[in-house]
Amino acid sequence: MRIVGRVARHLSVEQSGARATDGGAWYPEGGTVSRVRVLLADDHRIVAEGLKSLLVPEFDLVGVVEDGRAMVEAAKALKPDVIVADITMPHLNGIEALEEVKKFDPIVRVIFLTMHRDVSYARHAFEAGAAGFVLKHSAPEELVLAVRAAAHGRTFITPSLAGEVLQALRQGPPEGLDQVATLTLRQREILRLLADGLTAKQIGLELHISARTVEDHKYRMVESLGLKGSTELIHFAIRHGIVGP
Repeated sequence: MRIVGRVARHLSVEQSGARATDGGAWYPEGGTVSRVRVLLADDHRIVAEGLKSLLVPEFDLVGVVEDGRAMVEAAKALKPDVIVADITMPHLNGIEALEEVKKFDPIVRVIFLTMHRDVSYARHAFEAGAAGFVLKHSAPEELVLAVRAAAHGRTFITPSLAGEVLQALRQGPPEGLDQVATLTLRQREILRLLADGLTAKQIGLELHISARTVEDHKYRMVESLGLKGSTELIHFAIRHGIVGP
């Protein structure tokens, strides 16, 4: 894996069938200059509008979608070079959507733009084939750099997380956290929202799933982790760094 950031900004790998310039243009086979085609997937419309203003001056923004399932369908129809996606989205989360997209387009480059500082999210993303991981608060400075890197066939990690992420990728899941590794990304999302004090109904509205589905996830987590209810579940999440205290 080649990382772009403070650690190794100049490492590069050319993507098959095209040669990238130093900006947002490509020289595809045949020599005609074309701008990098970007698909944006984020379920927060205000955030998406801000991201559009960052991307449009340099790249060809071919579409904007609001959930993981729509991201998969748009990727199939629009054939972008790079997808910029949130991790937490309705229907399919970003990583699940990436796995689906890779089945029919294995060379598309996907950058995750997320509020989650949890290194395990980044590890799951890169294990699924992501090309970048950018924190949302860093987007104004880093998103364009990340898309350029992805278009060049390189990988970008927000510099403030790069050391931790690289260590996590080298070491794999830490010893003693096998129970944490059994939690799905959806269960982690639910756990974070539980820790924020949301009810099952509120979590369902936030994640676009039913309250019954939320309760089912809670039950499965409690059973699989050998806990006794929501309070112990939240304490477990805090002890293992899934949520903050």
